[in-house]
Amino acid sequence: MSEPSGAVQELVRDLSDRGVDLVRVLWSDLHGVARGKDIALSDFARVNEHGVAFCQALLVTDLGANPLDVPESSLGGWPDAVAVPDLGTMRVVDYVDNVAVCVCDINTVQGHDTHSAQPLAFSPRDLLRAQADGLRAEGLHPVIGPELEFYLCHKDSDAPHGWARYQDRDTGAYIVGVANDPDDMLATLLRHCSRMGLSVFAGNHEFSGGQFEINHLHSEAVDAADRVFLFKHAVKEIAVLHGLRATFMGKPFEGRSGSGTHLHVSLTDAEGSNLFDDPADARGLSPLAYSFLAGVLVHAGSLTALLNPTVNAFKRLGPDTLAPAGGTWGFDNRTAYVRVPPERGAGARLELRIGDGTANPYLAFAGVLAAGHDGIRRGLTPPPPITGHYGEAAPDPTTAPPPTSLPATLAEALSLLERDTVLVAALGERFVSLFAALKRQEIARFERSVTDWEFHEYAWLL
Repeated sequence: MSEPSGAVQELVRDLSDRGVDLVRVLWSDLHGVARGKDIALSDFARVNEHGVAFCQALLVTDLGANPLDVPESSLGGWPDAVAVPDLGTMRVVDYVDNVAVCVCDINTVQGHDTHSAQPLAFSPRDLLRAQADGLRAEGLHPVIGPELEFYLCHKDSDAPHGWARYQDRDTGAYIVGVANDPDDMLATLLRHCSRMGLSVFAGNHEFSGGQFEINHLHSEAVDAADRVFLFKHAVKEIAVLHGLRATFMGKPFEGRSGSGTHLHVSLTDAEGSNLFDDPADARGLSPLAYSFLAGVLVHAGSLTALLNPTVNAFKRLGPDTLAPAGGTWGFDNRTAYVRVPPERGAGARLELRIGDGTANPYLAFAGVLAAGHDGIRRGLTPPPPITGHYGEAAPDPTTAPPPTSLPATLAEALSLLERDTVLVAALGERFVSLFAALKRQEIARFERSVTDWEFHEYAWLL
């Protein structure tokens, strides 16, 4: 067995000096759930040399713990995959003592030689990296700044499923302080995640009671996705430590606001200059920005499966929710699929508002970049922007082509994704096939489930 590299040994010494004695290696499954193993720091250098073997089936297992019957799981004899720590993502955890966390890539096992392993065809992080690399090969560096909304819940035996909103009173958003956050949880989450280096910079109480939003600084696409992945894991862990539950579900409470993941996307050159900005344009956007935007809109329906990947997600979408109702765009218009914020110069960007809180950041980012890249390659031009509330103030809507309609259900969204030859080619046939099968298994389980609504609607009089 070869000796661990000097860089790994130096990292281990540094972590030890900082009091760390355990490394938590994490990787994303197709849902975006953090899977992983805890490794004693004293053994980390040795384990890191070959990666962490695990049963590949857990990547194609639904949220009810039911694996697909495919060659990657049961039909292949339950083969291994290997999680390979990316040491550049190592962070000391702030909310528990003596633990560091590290994000992993996922490789296949080639025979008996783990050194010859290749990235797994449906590894979420590698799918995103491939899209980012494709853009960079053309001198275009994707930058993403995410915003995430979520609810905190407390135990309540009288509430459905035993959990109620952390605060019941709706605030109308942009409220801070302990009057509506008695345990000061927003400040707690911001402090912990900031000290972990997750680059969160602002937060507030959102519209509905118990709902919060935390904003992340923009950065290179894979780094941004890593930070969102670790952030969601940390928020859920911190909530548990305070006797609460955090959920990023799109619509956890009927009649209350949904939770989204908004993505602020731009492209820069190698020196970091914003390529979406163009002072010569009447609205300050470059042809590149318009083409990227057009690509996103052309694939808006297909992207919905990646950005809204649960049955519940579609209960968040629609008019009068401030979530998009169609594949539209507008200048500083929060009812559009893509909003163009007013900043220009270094701040020129597109904000995608369709994303659900449960979206896997790696898959969501990968799909958006693939769609935008298609728009750039084909030199697409977007339709006219909408104005007013969901386009109601458009001067002459009869002269504009109708916006791309969005799927009404997860099943419809999956069908659109499977028929989108551009996204299938970009993300890989095997990924799309497995993702669709996994989500259809989820739909089938939902359709067999008896809901509270059904009991209350039918049991008394029928």
